[in-house]
Amino acid sequence: MGADNQQERLTVGWIVGFVDGEGCFSITVQRNSTTKSGWQVFPEFVVTQGAKSLPALETLQQFFGCGNIFINRRSDNHREPLYRYCVRSITDLRRKIVPFFQHYPLRTAKQHDFAKFVQVIEMLEARTHLSEEGLRAVAAIAQTMNRQKPARLLASSETIRPTLQPAVKI
Repeated sequence: MGADNQQERLTVGWIVGFVDGEGCFSITVQRNSTTKSGWQVFPEFVVTQGAKSLPALETLQQFFGCGNIFINRRSDNHREPLYRYCVRSITDLRRKIVPFFQHYPLRTAKQHDFAKFVQVIEMLEARTHLSEEGLRAVAAIAQTMNRQKPARLLASSETIRPTLQPAVKI
């Protein structure tokens, strides 16, 4: 193998390992009064690092050619500001992030979250989330990912139903 090919393999391996350790694929379903259903589905690929490791996030951004880096100035138990490399564009997620990790799979349990993430991205592209049933399916998948946080959408069918059903004309 030539040196160029070896360098590419090292870069790919580094990215997969780095994301396995520091990355997150998440789906948030949050209230949004400007949408027809009152809810918005928000997919996000994030890698977080302290300020000293900001160049690693810049490397990811350059490699994928998309996303933004944001500072998180929270002052909890961290000694330095945290930075987040985030990709939120469904187009970039579908065309750049998803194909990369499908071709170069993650090696930890994070692969399971990634598979669910891809499933939701496909549902968004098919516009399945625009129906009450589809939105509930997305929320059910989202609450099984990462820290398995209960979805507010699924918390109470009595409080959600009026928001999701179309208004009745009298």
